[in-house]
Amino acid sequence: MSQALDTIETYNPATGELLAGYAEHTADQVATRIGLAHNCFRDWSHLTYAERAPVLLRMADLLEERRDELAQLMALEMGKPVREGRSEATKCAWVCRHYAENAEGYLEDSPIATERAASYVAYRPLGVILAVMPWNFPLWQVFRFSAPALMAGNGVLLKHASNVTGCALAIERIVEDAGLPAGLFGVLVIGSSRVAAVLEDPRVVAATLTGSGPAGAAVAAKAGSLLKKTVLELGGSDPYLVLADADLDLAAEVCAASRLINGGQSCIAAKRFIVASSVHDNFVEKLAAAMATRKLGDPLDEETDIGPQARVDLRDELSRQVAASVAAGANVVLGGEIPAGPGAFYPATLLSGVTSAMPVYSEETFGPVAAVIPALDEDAAIAIANSTEYGLGAAVFTRDVARGERIAADRLEAGACFVNAPVASDPRLPFGGIKRSGYGRELAGEGIREFVNAKTVVVA
Repeated sequence: MSQALDTIETYNPATGELLAGYAEHTADQVATRIGLAHNCFRDWSHLTYAERAPVLLRMADLLEERRDELAQLMALEMGKPVREGRSEATKCAWVCRHYAENAEGYLEDSPIATERAASYVAYRPLGVILAVMPWNFPLWQVFRFSAPALMAGNGVLLKHASNVTGCALAIERIVEDAGLPAGLFGVLVIGSSRVAAVLEDPRVVAATLTGSGPAGAAVAAKAGSLLKKTVLELGGSDPYLVLADADLDLAAEVCAASRLINGGQSCIAAKRFIVASSVHDNFVEKLAAAMATRKLGDPLDEETDIGPQARVDLRDELSRQVAASVAAGANVVLGGEIPAGPGAFYPATLLSGVTSAMPVYSEETFGPVAAVIPALDEDAAIAIANSTEYGLGAAVFTRDVARGERIAADRLEAGACFVNAPVASDPRLPFGGIKRSGYGRELAGEGIREFVNAKTVVVA
């Protein structure tokens, strides 16, 4: 009996209007795309890095040439302000150029001295990798994986979030217009329930997922049963520590920007602000002032800082977390109410007096909600920061840079720790989490080596 297929619809979260409908790929169409990616991989994997690099460089050029239309598409499909959308496209161009220029160095043979005539590690591509990607950074999440994967010689299949299907197809056009063999990068227009069947195909050798904990666990369990490798980048509840000697003006501005980027819909956005009691009230006042300057509105408006949440159900879940926290005693310093009118809008919101009994203390808040938690001293702040199931990013603010570095390097439990700066991803630096924020790394040399065969070669 054949599986009933759906039409995947995308909606404008600012208005609720239907944007487009996309026919879901049939099982035969999926199989054809898997086969095409596999066949293309055979030839692509034998090219030199110098032969692959021009394609990645052309991708970078096209991303910059089309960044206005890509920004508009992201604004329409998931509500990202167009200014942020253009920056995202530019960052994707950066990661393409970075790997075009550095892949060969990252993957050069690594000699090991033994009694043999020659012994070394050779890094060779694995095959076709399935990428299950989220909606919040519809371009960046895809290119930060696919740029290194393609330069390493692999093929890519993209199962994107359904509400950004238009973005997925725009990416597919870019990579093919750049000269990538048609089909080496293939979009699968399917629902999440069909990911398992794709993983079961022997031509798909591994998977990467960025998304929620339950989604990551499901993909990891399925891939594990098939003995296929996975890399997971999951949620975060990033703590930002503001110590008593911090530059409060700097900390407030950085914290506001990090909390509100992409409407707060970022795994590495600042979420919990753990503040020394002696400067707590002063910091709250400064943070509220910084957050209040951000304009909520139409993502197509150049003046907008915060667009709608990506879906109404996500906005409503965020509102539930805030309401439950307020009912448990949190103080609303700013925002906290769903505005009247259409769309999935939620305002910049600041809660103080947050305790461990509240959802905003322990749950990931995926929206523009800042939770301020007082701490008696440095040790108490670090204990609060680490008292979470997540471990993606963290930051510490102090005028004593050496002190901040010790805390970041040795005491905070996270995959990326920053001093006097917001947590951010960078093609030159490895990115990923620990605990329930996932495992494996993206970007830098660690990222490109996740999906290669580290092959030992010995010559007697």
